Amino acid sequence: MPRTKLVAGNWKMNTTLAEAKALAAAVVAGVESDDRIAVAVCPPFPWLLPVAEVLRGSPVALGAQDVYSEKKGAFTGEVSPGMLRECGCRYVIIGHSERRHILGESDAVVNHKVHAALDEGLHVILCIGETLAERERQLTERIVQRQVLAGCTGLKDDQLARLTIAYEPVWAIGTGQVATPEQAQEAHATIRATLRHVRGPAIAEALPILYGGSVTAENAAGLLHLPDVDGVLVGGASLKADSFLGIVRAAKK
Repeated sequence: MPRTKLVAGNWKMNTTLAEAKALAAAVVAGVESDDRIAVAVCPPFPWLLPVAEVLRGSPVALGAQDVYSEKKGAFTGEVSPGMLRECGCRYVIIGHSERRHILGESDAVVNHKVHAALDEGLHVILCIGETLAERERQLTERIVQRQVLAGCTGLKDDQLARLTIAYEPVWAIGTGQVATPEQAQEAHATIRATLRHVRGPAIAEALPILYGGSVTAENAAGLLHLPDVDGVLVGGASLKADSFLGIVRAAKK
């Protein structure tokens, strides 16, 4: 059975409230319901509720850019999985390279967040990927395998049905550099082979794997036709409706 493709927009720390609502409305206007593809947008925390109102009744899902690993408590500034659910979130991004490499999140922290989000019923987009220095030292395969195994530690088979992995080479995020189709397919095949080895062929073949890293409407089609690329996690290009919808159209083809 073919895997449903996912196109998710990560708005990062961008947009005013007015811009967020207008962008969400433009995306909704351009996306038609299609069983072959899922579409999501992930605005900043303060805009989750107003964007959720714009998305209501549309095929576009709401996602968050991060989550904390506890249900409640004295954790100033953090947001729990239950809070995200109440805001209307279906998806949450966990382990993005900017959180790993700028904010210092470890594999263990990422895994705790994955568990907490899945326990709450959210769908997790688990980000992994190597830095330029690691690629130049030919460590890509080792880094990818380590992050997949660490992120999935302790998960049950039914939880993995709500997990998506996003391969985002750190050197390609926001730089304009994009992994070649060969580089992307090689990394995605490594991820799937790792899953096959530790969780069996059924889970490995069913689990979606996205590519992220300077994805645009122009290069999306070349990535999305690859056998192990099941969608894209889009950064800068998701901030303009025309470019984001161009990527959605590429995924449908």
